[in-house]
Amino acid sequence: MAAVLPPRYKRPESVLVVIFTAKAEVLLLRRADHPEFWQSVTGSLEWSEEDRLATARRELQEETGIVASEGWRDWGLSHRYEIFPEWRHRYEPGTVHNTEHVFSLELRDRVAVSLHPAEHCDYEWLRWAPAVARVTSDSNRWALETLGRERGFL
Repeated sequence: MAAVLPPRYKRPESVLVVIFTAKAEVLLLRRADHPEFWQSVTGSLEWSEEDRLATARRELQEETGIVASEGWRDWGLSHRYEIFPEWRHRYEPGTVHNTEHVFSLELRDRVAVSLHPAEHCDYEWLRWAPAVARVTSDSNRWALETLGRERGFL
């Protein structure tokens, strides 16, 4: 029986997960491959995945070691953005856009974080306004600003 190989290219559909505490602290991760790039948890849906919340939970655990069953919110919103040119080789030739689905996770307090070293090299729990100022992507900034205003953190 022949082995089933994983798809060669990433699916151009992902999740963004804003992790925050009831005390208005936001978890941000620094990318290992771009140390100037700070972000919330993100990750692509696998080709076989249909449940976006399951993807968000998987990415949260893979990137931070955090497992959470409560506190999740599916915003029911998606953004389409242009994939950075240096990352387009990961996708099928000609793919230049990604669709990102927005989620958030509210925790009571900070929790221990265990980074996946191939993806992230540092993390910080920041107050809301400094977190908004630090994130690199426009869609991540929008999510932080929207949630921060909604919750009275900004």
